[in-house]
Amino acid sequence: MTATSSGPAQLTPARIRLALLALTLGGFGIGCTEFVAMGLLPDLARDLLPGLFAQSAEQANGQAGLLITAYAAGVVVGAPTIAAVAARWPRKVVLMVLLGTIILGTVASALLPTFGLVLLARFVSALPHGAYFGIASLVAASLLGPNKRGQGVALVLGGLTVANVVGVPFVTWIGQNSSWRVSYLVVAAIFVLALVAVTLTVPNQPGDRTATMRNELSAFGRPQVWFAIAIGAIGFGGFFCVYTYVSPILTTITGLPESVVPWALVVVGIGMTVGNLLGGRAADRNLKRSMLLCFGLLLVTLFELLLFVWSPVGLFVGLFFVGAAAASISPMIQTRLMDVAGNSQSIAAALNHSALNFGNALGPIVGGVALSIGLGYVAPIGAGIVLTVLGILIAATSFTVERLSRRRRAEAEAAAEEAAQSRRLASTVASAGFVK
Repeated sequence: MTATSSGPAQLTPARIRLALLALTLGGFGIGCTEFVAMGLLPDLARDLLPGLFAQSAEQANGQAGLLITAYAAGVVVGAPTIAAVAARWPRKVVLMVLLGTIILGTVASALLPTFGLVLLARFVSALPHGAYFGIASLVAASLLGPNKRGQGVALVLGGLTVANVVGVPFVTWIGQNSSWRVSYLVVAAIFVLALVAVTLTVPNQPGDRTATMRNELSAFGRPQVWFAIAIGAIGFGGFFCVYTYVSPILTTITGLPESVVPWALVVVGIGMTVGNLLGGRAADRNLKRSMLLCFGLLLVTLFELLLFVWSPVGLFVGLFFVGAAAASISPMIQTRLMDVAGNSQSIAAALNHSALNFGNALGPIVGGVALSIGLGYVAPIGAGIVLTVLGILIAATSFTVERLSRRRRAEAEAAAEEAAQSRRLASTVASAGFVK
């Protein structure tokens, strides 16, 4: 499959694999920069909020969770904005600019001295996140060919999930044994490698020359787009309620040493990798049924975690299945958005990450509120259950509304066709009578 600056051309399978690996490496870096704060949350709180941490570690961890919220807010703002503006631009060029921006933001996060400035840097470095995944998913889908959109999305998202197996635990270990600032510099180096790989291997692809800002933004006029956004934003928030506070949950409730935190992140990452791969295939088979089943699995595993979080075995089993269930939903939501957005494909591919990162912002806020009022570290798990239930209800409502709309449309078309037949019959009868 295809495309160079001079026109369509046949790419070798090796070139396609290298291009997909380069796109996945960018996703790997994004996974590291997004999730490493989860494992280093106490370190961030201790260094950036020393006075508050000395008074109350719980309150300091709750406030440090705003660093995660700020990153998520950057994704929510940047994904639709950049995708709409850059839809006409050559896709490879856009990817390179986005990666360069993330490098600058990540380096700034590592070097700036105060909590407020680091908060701002995290917001800025997150702006390209959703647009990168959206455009990279479109490129991957074009390289793989038709009828494999879900798998193309899953391949790019696979970098993010593999980051949770390898990258996040490794960078967390570096941060625990040196400084969280060093860990962010390591992440910046990963993005430099991704930029070089994309530059060398990804074929030139034109943007959508028919796209306009108005056409892309027209996706927001479709009710089912808003339903899909809400499914990801609310339902996925249940996962982030838990994942944000996995480090203090592990050390405070389960009673394990801080050195075990990277292994807990590995378990979550393995679950996410498995879930992402299965979710991509399920999205290509029966998207609606698969989404409801995976949300149900997420709900069951959150209950398991709530009941058995005091046991190391219960904790690790719960973390694996929570990660698997949540990650399986992500490619489904992105495919759903691409299905219901009409011709606004660039913004649809990016909106998934706005939705999920709204959940990423919501989870730390809800969990932080629960911590601030003294409900303890088990409270975020309960909050996650509530958000997951809401996600299931929104998904069921979306599918029901769509089914009823199609039925009404089919009935209206049938009635119109019947009326047209009646008019044709009446015209025929009238003509026959006139001739007679």
